Amino acid sequence: MADQQEVRRLQDIAYDMRKKLLYLCGTYEGVVHIGGDLSMADLLAGLYHHGLNVNPNDIQDPKRDRFILSKGHGAICMYIAMALRGFFDYEEIVKTYGKLDSSFGMHVCKVYLKGAECSTGSLGHGLAVATGMAFVARQRKESHRVFCMMGDGETCEGSVWEAANAASSHKLGNLVGIIDKNSQMMTSFNGDAINMDPYGDKWKAFNWNVMEIDGHDMNQIVEALDKLPPSNSDRPTAIVARTVKGKGVSFMEKNIGWHAGALSKADMDKALADVDAAYKKLRSAA
Repeated sequence: MADQQEVRRLQDIAYDMRKKLLYLCGTYEGVVHIGGDLSMADLLAGLYHHGLNVNPNDIQDPKRDRFILSKGHGAICMYIAMALRGFFDYEEIVKTYGKLDSSFGMHVCKVYLKGAECSTGSLGHGLAVATGMAFVARQRKESHRVFCMMGDGETCEGSVWEAANAASSHKLGNLVGIIDKNSQMMTSFNGDAINMDPYGDKWKAFNWNVMEIDGHDMNQIVEALDKLPPSNSDRPTAIVARTVKGKGVSFMEKNIGWHAGALSKADMDKALADVDAAYKKLRSAA
């Protein structure tokens, strides 16, 4: 059973992350990949503020865990999770997001962003990079973990499964894949063109240790992170997290039109009210 005080702390962080995501989406003069940001907010709150061994004040610590956001279009959610952990200031994101020479682009760029391990945006590449990093760590007898977050849409690509096969073949128990399984792609639902179910069984067939969780239940997120096998084990782990694209905002949830978009003042007020109501409901049930 996850420590309930820690669960509540992380729930508060995820709530704050959603409000900050919506504020940026409503004030930035352009579109934001808000749907997928909201689907993985709980997962990144749990990862950056509980599961990931990183120090914002020593980002080159060789013993740190590594994290690759393979679904690089979810960059804003990662930026905000990092800001709340102390890597930089949230207001800096708001002031500079999407501008020339900003550290905070629409996709992750390690050249500009301190604490980023890999530039991402072209989907299907992150797990291969993470597999290589985990392989090198194993060869050097280093004990840190390498985490890689993917969207389930990008796992339609063969490069992901080549990397999955390589990771299990080399017995990389220091590698953890987290799949934001919101069952949507940019313009369709998963299954409309390619059926990936039974999803967890596919990872099992590649000899991965598989945990299937509700990606919005912080109890389950914390338990999954706490129960990861030791980094010197011989099977990589896939955390398959069932999520809802646009989670917490009534007019965005499971709505194809909100893969990316901009919020009007009225839409932002409605979205923030939805998030507030969901948080109050969560707290009243505790």
